[in-house]
Amino acid sequence: MLRHLGSAASCTGALLQAGLRSLSTAAPELLGRPLPASVTIVEVGPRDGLQNEPEKVPTEVKVELIERLAAAGLPVVESTSFVSPKWVPQLADAADVLARVRQRPGVRYTVLTPNMKGFENALAAGAREVAIFTAASEAFNRKNLNCSVDESLRKFDDVAAAAKAEGVAVRGYVSCVVGCPIQGEVTPQAAAHVAVALREMGCYEVSMGDTIGVGTPASVAAMFQACMDAGLPAERLAAHMHDTYGQALANILASLQLGIRVVDSSVAGLGGCPYAQGATGNVATEDVVYMLSGLGIQHGVDMDCLLDASDFICRALGKRNGSRAAEALLRRRAAAAAKAAKAAAQQGRATAA
Repeated sequence: MLRHLGSAASCTGALLQAGLRSLSTAAPELLGRPLPASVTIVEVGPRDGLQNEPEKVPTEVKVELIERLAAAGLPVVESTSFVSPKWVPQLADAADVLARVRQRPGVRYTVLTPNMKGFENALAAGAREVAIFTAASEAFNRKNLNCSVDESLRKFDDVAAAAKAEGVAVRGYVSCVVGCPIQGEVTPQAAAHVAVALREMGCYEVSMGDTIGVGTPASVAAMFQACMDAGLPAERLAAHMHDTYGQALANILASLQLGIRVVDSSVAGLGGCPYAQGATGNVATEDVVYMLSGLGIQHGVDMDCLLDASDFICRALGKRNGSRAAEALLRRRAAAAAKAAKAAAQQGRATAA
């Protein structure tokens, strides 16, 4: 494993966390509106973030990334997907990844299972939490799954039943909740219909995804409100925002103001969807953590450790960091290290003299 890029266990986060705490408000509220006291971040980088990478990512890099993210305090790490290698070749090593990760107590390592075969393979590999998914868009489902929204939901009945029998937790994903690359606008009621169906199927939580990142705070708030009006409580919903149009953080803030307490994000802003042309990366975990810290919302993530993981995967992939917060904080870290090294060198020369 690529330990030469820094150890996951070596991060402390004292300097950066102190700086972030100084930005925090006295209570979690904004403009008089209450915010959740704490938020759970679901890290989707190892799966959603890497699935669209054009070059094969070595298994050991994936494993180390997962371990670093868990070490940073992220309570849920979506680790891989048991999908056909024909469709997503990047994740063909799913069973190997899951077997090699040194799992930390208290961290949930979830996997995506698109069908019964995927669920069976995930179960055989030791998965104890799976995710199933469909879209709120009729056009998207018909093009990619060759069936309607309701028909796609029925395909997961056997997965949900098998998971219940095995005591495996199931999370639901709804994609294209406000917009679709094929049909355009998706109504809040259409998104709510799918979310309710997944909840009734047995999903403990339903993550609502703006897959192509076209949402704004107004459209995202309307979508979540429709879900709640349909009987889904805020604590059973999650926000999964892509940042194509730079609206992801604003959309998450609107979600928090409605009582949403779970946010999906991807380290370094990695991601995209192989089935949705134009979809860019997920909102960056570092940006979400920075915003939550500034709002005084507890999240349990050590920013310094998270930056180590972010820097690690960007170096391994040979790409620029997609997180604005990470870029700024890593520059500050480098400047502080250079200043300290210069001071140490000067002290050494003075001592020698």
